[in-house]
Amino acid sequence: MNLSSRLHETAKRFASKPAYYFLGQECSYAELDGAITKFASGLEKLGVKQGDHIALLLGNTPHFVVSLYGALRLGVTVIPINPIYTADEIGYILNNGDVKVVVALDLAIPLVEKMHSVLPKIEQFVFCETKPNGLVQADMESLTAFPKMKTFTDIVAVGDVTFQGPELQDDDVAIILYTSGTTGKPKGAMLTHKNLYSNAEDVGEYLKMSHDDRVVTALPMFHVFCLTVALNAPLLCGATLLIAPRFSPKEIFELVKLQQATVFAGVPTMYNFLLQYPEGNPDDLKSLRLCISGGASMPVAILMNFEQKFNVLISEGYGLSEASPVTCFNPLDRPRKPGSIGTSILRVENKIMDELGEEVPVGMVGELIVRGPNVMKGYYKMPEETAATLRNGWLYTGDLARMDEDGYFYIVDRKKDLIIVGGFNVYPREVEEVIYSHTDVIEVAVLGVPDLNQGEAVKAYVVSKNPELSAEQLLTFCKEHLAKYKIPSSIEFIEELPKNTTGKILRRALRSQVIQAIGK
Repeated sequence: MNLSSRLHETAKRFASKPAYYFLGQECSYAELDGAITKFASGLEKLGVKQGDHIALLLGNTPHFVVSLYGALRLGVTVIPINPIYTADEIGYILNNGDVKVVVALDLAIPLVEKMHSVLPKIEQFVFCETKPNGLVQADMESLTAFPKMKTFTDIVAVGDVTFQGPELQDDDVAIILYTSGTTGKPKGAMLTHKNLYSNAEDVGEYLKMSHDDRVVTALPMFHVFCLTVALNAPLLCGATLLIAPRFSPKEIFELVKLQQATVFAGVPTMYNFLLQYPEGNPDDLKSLRLCISGGASMPVAILMNFEQKFNVLISEGYGLSEASPVTCFNPLDRPRKPGSIGTSILRVENKIMDELGEEVPVGMVGELIVRGPNVMKGYYKMPEETAATLRNGWLYTGDLARMDEDGYFYIVDRKKDLIIVGGFNVYPREVEEVIYSHTDVIEVAVLGVPDLNQGEAVKAYVVSKNPELSAEQLLTFCKEHLAKYKIPSSIEFIEELPKNTTGKILRRALRSQVIQAIGK
């Protein structure tokens, strides 16, 4: 079984049930499955064959769902790309990923016109119409001038609804996800049909998803967290996707209330924005049975304040692209532990190891390693990086963690983000948790900066809701809760922390600022 075939079976079972809701329009499972089949057939008629690579430069739209599942039905490998990447970033992935066809919004036509000459491997560009009255004259002229360009509508129109794709093998690569990384070029994590299907099925079962659920899909669809938790898992069980084109606190409150959503998935920053939204009404979220957090560690202060205000449980989990992505979630049938990423999900094993490759005792910090049917096949065209990350059947995550006596895991920090002050280990998250607990703090990020005496020192970047809050006041607050060597040597107030498109705070961007400042 794989994602495409399972959706086909689900569509038979829930033919008339809404598969998704998007900007006032509903689409049934039967209609969605038909569009997927026709898109797969249309791609084949375009010359695309099993094993080819296709890139999706799409935001949160039904086009993404149809393109993804249609390509998978044809046995094509899908490479989702953040559509707001720069031309250089997109070009690298398209070339490195050996992409043959690009599916993009019509908004990207001007970009493609500039880039097509440096993308010789691309045989076709398929553009999804977003304008109410179809493509404008300039777009039509572009399509006429460049034979490589087609429209999404044209591809579906020539497709055959009776099309049956090739037989897919569990070990075939279904998706390549390019991880941003902190240094060097992005690496393409190869996820097989088995990886993706097993994780979606296990996550759905672990979170007790059913056809009665209405899941808010506000996370970017090109991101692995959304792909599995808010797209694949709900579709496998016949739930309804409530697709949000973008994340906006106002629009999320309205969408949840209007559509009586039952599940919301987001990163910690999203929960913080919802919590800080002045007009946020707890009654608007009363239909939610569950909120899911991942993508980054959830500050305990935000978790507790959100749950108290909106009276809904947040189940925090953990995952990474290389694991499709989920390895842990706080269970729904046992006590939830704030600050924990929960326990291992079905069929996935997590362990904590030291530098010598030995499992550490309960409560001790080490590197989190993972194995299970969800772990990637490897990095595309990167054998050395694959060998360094996959060892003896285990995926080495690079995250520092500990496990308690009940089997609950706690992320301490990224291995590379560890700060060493005079020989003592300082975990940024521990310092951030303390600062987050101050009532005037909205956001904080902590990192190590060079120090002549101690090797490194702790620096905190803080976004505050109180313009009168001073660094001295925050330092006094920290002294009450942290050992001396963990207290920030400096605190800088800024208006906004740098984030990626999923809302994850980018420490590396702050680190770059530090390096530039030192250079001056």
